[in-house]
Amino acid sequence: MDALYRQIVQDIRGRIEAGELRPGDRVPSARALVRDWGVAIATATKAHAALQEEGLTVARPGVGTVVAGPAPRRDHELTRGRIVEAAIEIADTDGMAELSMRHIASRLGVSTMSLYRHVPSREELILAMIDSAIGELPLPARHPLGWRAGVELCARLEWAAFQRHPWLAPTMSLNRPQMAPNAMRLSEWVMAAFDGTRVPLPDRMYIQVLIFSFVRGVASGLEPEADAIRDSGLTADQWIETQTEVLTAVMNDGGMPHFRALTTQPFDFDLAQLFEFGLARLLDGLEPFIASFAAPPPATAPS
Repeated sequence: MDALYRQIVQDIRGRIEAGELRPGDRVPSARALVRDWGVAIATATKAHAALQEEGLTVARPGVGTVVAGPAPRRDHELTRGRIVEAAIEIADTDGMAELSMRHIASRLGVSTMSLYRHVPSREELILAMIDSAIGELPLPARHPLGWRAGVELCARLEWAAFQRHPWLAPTMSLNRPQMAPNAMRLSEWVMAAFDGTRVPLPDRMYIQVLIFSFVRGVASGLEPEADAIRDSGLTADQWIETQTEVLTAVMNDGGMPHFRALTTQPFDFDLAQLFEFGLARLLDGLEPFIASFAAPPPATAPS
């Protein structure tokens, strides 16, 4: 019993020190320890007591045993910005599936109901998260020379933001876009990149939506990939190695000469490469379209 409870304590202590478990995060309950370690409830309870004695964990009513951190803040010290920041941290680390008012309250050390005085609903919280994340884009006050440089810069800043926040792309709606002020400023910045050209405003907006939709579409694969790594412990490269036998069997049975030939050539499919390839092709395709607005109107024949 002593050896087992010490192993449990050492395991949880290591996860805390490695940052896998952060202040406010729940640690495995006694029942979970019994199930996962195959120990008696008395051993699991002793491990919990030892962690609390070391000051590594604390018991919070209604929440459970969590990693100890800064002293809980009083409800009146809460701000909307602090709530949004905590929500983004949770979504970045654990994914949107783990985001809840209860989880945020536990991280901040406050009551769940106190959050609603600052953020009345989940929808409003998500809107604030989107606005905060998009607001991180360091769009320069002065545009680069030429529309292409400006559009490319914006696309790359969007891609970087989606990588920092994998939840962001699938959370943003295209058909019913959230009215986030910073997202609207982003569209304004892209439309201004065409100042000095004859491109009409509606076409400028279509271009902004087209580029954003492309970047968002590619980035929508980031959160599922992060979830898959958390769940399986395998990176994309490691996972594809496990599929080699199945892929070979399908190609052999289906008579797929192009796929078989592709496997003999350098080809590395990842989202970053897809982003680079697609962005270049989109910008190349826009070049003649933008140039068409620079041509003078055709001369009319004399009557």
